[in-house]
Amino acid sequence: MFNGKRILVAPLDWGLGHSTRCIPIIQALLQRRAVPVIGADNGPLALLRAEFPALEHVRIPGATIRYSKGGSQLWSMVRQFPEMVRSVRVENALFERIRRDLHLDAVISDQRFGLRARELPSVLITHQVFPFTPIAQGALRKLNLRHVGRFDRCWIMDEPEAPGLAGELSHGRDLPANARYIGTVSRMRSGAVRNEARFRIVAVISGPEPHRTLLDGILTEQLQRIEGQHLLVRGLPGKAEEEQRGNVKCVPHGGSAELAAAMAAAELVVSRSGYTTLMDLVALGRSALVIPTPGQAEQEYLGALHARTGRFLVQAQHQVDIQAALGDPAAKAHFKPMAGHEGLERALDEFGDLLR
Repeated sequence: MFNGKRILVAPLDWGLGHSTRCIPIIQALLQRRAVPVIGADNGPLALLRAEFPALEHVRIPGATIRYSKGGSQLWSMVRQFPEMVRSVRVENALFERIRRDLHLDAVISDQRFGLRARELPSVLITHQVFPFTPIAQGALRKLNLRHVGRFDRCWIMDEPEAPGLAGELSHGRDLPANARYIGTVSRMRSGAVRNEARFRIVAVISGPEPHRTLLDGILTEQLQRIEGQHLLVRGLPGKAEEEQRGNVKCVPHGGSAELAAAMAAAELVVSRSGYTTLMDLVALGRSALVIPTPGQAEQEYLGALHARTGRFLVQAQHQVDIQAALGDPAAKAHFKPMAGHEGLERALDEFGDLLR
């Protein structure tokens, strides 16, 4: 049912998490002999082209969102909200122009509401069915559900039993009829080689500026004062060169297999509390020190949620203390790794029926 079907896979252009969690979906499509077409821009496009150099790609620009340096993003988001709304219309108009030229049979969109068409089977990937917003949360949740309902299917990257990994973001009343929980999905493999650790601490960051750069500086400074060799993955694919800063190896991006092996073997992993990163940690069966992006409601909620569940050690960006995290067993705990992507496979079976 997938043989030769041309399916656009298009992640949101906010950080790298939306693109990395599309990797196992593209891999599953290839295994089913579909023909994935990558639709992205900037870092996400560079990342996916590096992972799948043989695949066709198309540049689909998205809204450029920038955060303020402070702890509140309210006015920053208010100012940029018209651009976010406009970007949905713009990308829908662009999609209508390119979909016939690309000879598409379907589209899988990760949180890009404009990439759909009535004539094509369309899937939305999300974990934010009920998003947290700094203003008008009730009205914006209704708008979000309206957008979700326009797709043939909504694949929710979480377990069906609350709280799952996303808590109230993915569980609640009025779940859309097109929604399907597909479990946590990650490019990481639980069978990553667990040999002698090459790096004592592995820090993985990405996300909107200026906080990506601010955390980059905090971690680089602290890591150089801690004994051992450390790895800092900066979340800048195609934009920076590898460099050595004292005992810290700084790389712009990490490939799936290499990064999984480094994270699995490290004494401590440090990351944002971005949802895709949390799924990667679940896949590897380990905890971490997680640092929410200041003022980003979703990451702050996920940080607070898992500070309560004890699944991760959480520190605020202005209070980061890696040395203290090294002495906290909660940050270094190991759990049973994720076995596979059974929920995704079931969703793909159902999606295949729509392509007939």
